[in-house]
Amino acid sequence: MIGVKTAWRTHVGKVRQVNEDRAWSGRLTDGWTAVIVADGMGGHRAGDVASELAVGCLAEALQFWNPSQTPDEGGLKLQEMIQQANSVVFETASLNEEYYNMGTTVVVAVLNRDGGLIAHVGDSRIYRLRAGELEQLTDDHTVINELTKSGQLSPEEATRHPLRHAITRSVGTDRDVKADVMAIDWQPGDRLLLCSDGLSGMVDPNMLHAALAQTDAKLEQVADQLVQMALDAGGDDNVTLVLVEADEAIAAGGETA
Repeated sequence: MIGVKTAWRTHVGKVRQVNEDRAWSGRLTDGWTAVIVADGMGGHRAGDVASELAVGCLAEALQFWNPSQTPDEGGLKLQEMIQQANSVVFETASLNEEYYNMGTTVVVAVLNRDGGLIAHVGDSRIYRLRAGELEQLTDDHTVINELTKSGQLSPEEATRHPLRHAITRSVGTDRDVKADVMAIDWQPGDRLLLCSDGLSGMVDPNMLHAALAQTDAKLEQVADQLVQMALDAGGDDNVTLVLVEADEAIAAGGETA
């Protein structure tokens, strides 16, 4: 039976002392697979607490995924799971002064051999490689993206703008959060990349495309190469990614880091 294969990597980078990113992949019921990337933010050690809480909460909830639900029902359930994770991070921050205003980005994909759902909050991204073309499936929740879409900034100006790292939506910084959720289809030969901005913000999309398009390379090799590309570009931030492609199904379970 055709299922989903994953490979993920996380690296502290060359500048940061703490890795505030987290990743997780797990086999769910009836051939479904879930993958998560989160990029935490906040004061000293607060970012890694936020991402750890969010990923842990989502990973636990996803173990009860209903494979029989419709895409609309699944989308609502995924939104509910992210809101639940948001509440956990928000309440933890509210009760601990050292965690004040901590939060995290989140990207999630829940897939079977035909397709599935993706959801995101913040500026971590999901890309899909299909038939040699790389498409960004998510839309960054950032000040810069809003200014660029409205025509107030050119793409060139956006790369140099002082607010280029400011996000407009995150998990845990407010009592409620809305994730963007969409259904996607899944074709033989497709590859998905979920990543923090430590990769997408450092490596040109054309270089991402070239790495992902190596169809003769194993996922693990591509994952290692992508991390090295981010480090070679400066490694200014933590680097985390999950790669996904079709493969034979494996028994249920999960991994996190």
